Amino acid sequence: MFVAQFFKVSKEQFLKDALKFGYDENEALEAYDKITLPHRATIASAGYDFKSPFDVTFKKGDRHMIPTGIRCVMEEGYVLKVYPRSSLGLKRGIRLQNTVGIIDADYYKAENEGHIMIALTTDLDDVKIEKEERFCQGIFSKYYLAKEEEVAKVRTGGYGSSGK
Repeated sequence: MFVAQFFKVSKEQFLKDALKFGYDENEALEAYDKITLPHRATIASAGYDFKSPFDVTFKKGDRHMIPTGIRCVMEEGYVLKVYPRSSLGLKRGIRLQNTVGIIDADYYKAENEGHIMIALTTDLDDVKIEKEERFCQGIFSKYYLAKEEEVAKVRTGGYGSSGK
């Protein structure tokens, strides 16, 4: 059963976001061409591995936003949950800045093309994520609704946009 499909964001959107978070323009243009869609490592894997388009080096307490170049279209009623790969936490102390990334089904319609960007931090020094290293994984989950008033608001932005 398929509930979603990954796509690359446009080159323009990737470059805009990469520059916004301090990545080099030439490096970003080169990275875009090498972006691969998330995939599972084995037939029994639940998680779809995301690869870093950049080399990212952390000092203790650093926070880095990694633009993945990926967007996801999924059926209503599903969510993509993003977690760091367990080896990053265990071996390098890297964790998500927001503990778990929640990608809603309507995020692909956001003004940033639904560009999935992953915020990481660590409490260790001189920790590195290599370019094209699998660093996070996304897992699709079905969710259910509680009885509530009807929600009519339409998403326009990314991080924190539904709370504005």
